[in-house]
Amino acid sequence: MCSLSIARRLLCLALLLLPLASVGQQASTEPLPDAPDATPTTLFPHSETAPYYIAGQANIIFQAHGPFHSPYDGANSLQGRGEYKTSLVGTLFLGLELHHSHRYATEAIVDFESAGGRGISQALGLAGFTNLDVVRNPNLGSKPYLARVQIHQVLGLTGKLEDTPRTSNSLATQLPERRLELHFGKMSLPDYLDINSIGSDSHLQFLNWTVDNDGAWDYAADTRGYTYAGVLEYHDRSWSARYALAAMPTVANGIDLDWAFSRASGQNFEFELRRNLLGHLVSRERKGTVRVLSFVNHAHMGLYRDAVNAFLSGQDAKPDVNAHAKFSSVKYGFGLNAEQEITPSLRLFLRTGWNEGQHQSFAYTEVDQTVAFGGDYSGGNWNRPNDKIGLAFVSNAIKRDHQNYLRYGGLGFLLGDGNLNYAREDILETYYNLHAWRGIFYALNLQFIDHPGYNKDRGPVLVEAVRMHVDF
Repeated sequence: MCSLSIARRLLCLALLLLPLASVGQQASTEPLPDAPDATPTTLFPHSETAPYYIAGQANIIFQAHGPFHSPYDGANSLQGRGEYKTSLVGTLFLGLELHHSHRYATEAIVDFESAGGRGISQALGLAGFTNLDVVRNPNLGSKPYLARVQIHQVLGLTGKLEDTPRTSNSLATQLPERRLELHFGKMSLPDYLDINSIGSDSHLQFLNWTVDNDGAWDYAADTRGYTYAGVLEYHDRSWSARYALAAMPTVANGIDLDWAFSRASGQNFEFELRRNLLGHLVSRERKGTVRVLSFVNHAHMGLYRDAVNAFLSGQDAKPDVNAHAKFSSVKYGFGLNAEQEITPSLRLFLRTGWNEGQHQSFAYTEVDQTVAFGGDYSGGNWNRPNDKIGLAFVSNAIKRDHQNYLRYGGLGFLLGDGNLNYAREDILETYYNLHAWRGIFYALNLQFIDHPGYNKDRGPVLVEAVRMHVDF
């Protein structure tokens, strides 16, 4: 087993990368492709015309951090001692065209998934946790489960078609330029909302929860990140609009969903505009997109202020927001998400979010306000068109009631050091993603975290990671 001394941790990383080095040497003997698309990025070819879709992926992430300054810790703290953990997620994607028509297509989507391994400190102690693949309740185990099962219906409003990429959620390669799309069934809301082509994919891009998603968007989901929902989309030539209605968990971070939509639901609205956001500052053909998101959650939630007042009055032995939960409580918030191509290789993104922060964090993570920005750079300039470098900074915050709750010893579903000397949680993340061969990718990832869990008394901490990703 690897020791947690710096030297041995680096040795562990080197041993994990030995296969990468040998693959890279073999790949260098082959002629360079004429274009990025000339190199396959899956192990097996996928048909663009078959009425069915079969694909799969596996994502293995090894993460470690050394000891850091920690004068105290609590039940939900990032451990001050050094540690390392490995996570593994595998997914089988299945799709079938039930009715083939460019204008009125109907598809069935079914995905099976297995999530095993662990996150550092059991995925506790950080609002911006360092590995999006980690299930927040490791006791659920790695037994395969049904991740998605849904019907996708396209209703074309024009005969003019546009090319669209074939994905696991949409099989058509051409769709009407103006259309309605309906997705209904089990899904993850970030499949359709708050998407960002630079910061949304933990398998090939950044790993941090609050870089890949808007941390202040407390989107409806069970512990694994899925819910039953309906998503209605309208697409036009340069803009889109979306509405989603989803089931909320019965308790914070719970695996069971509340089916009484009259008292518990997540409603989400998004407007997307596709245009060059920088005008004459960049070339006219450079693409840009801005998305504005809002959400309103109704659930069995409590107020942080009620929990603190009950503790200070002697009613409760310690602050417990769950003990003061009320049905049909309302939590709402907003988000802004933008991305822009600068050159053929360089892209930049910005994501901000805010929620009211008085009701408890319930479904995603403990963030009331966030701002993230960064970018990526493809490797075409050094003859590695499918390689990518990424750099992002995210700063997360919580409101005063949330701060007081943690300061007096309250526990959220992720945070709780037993005390709190508040400061924003600031995270700098970088990665290099290397395309080794066909559908095999390796990545090195570093995350520097200042004030973990919003606590100025603890940290900073450096988290190192190695990722292997395989697309079948």
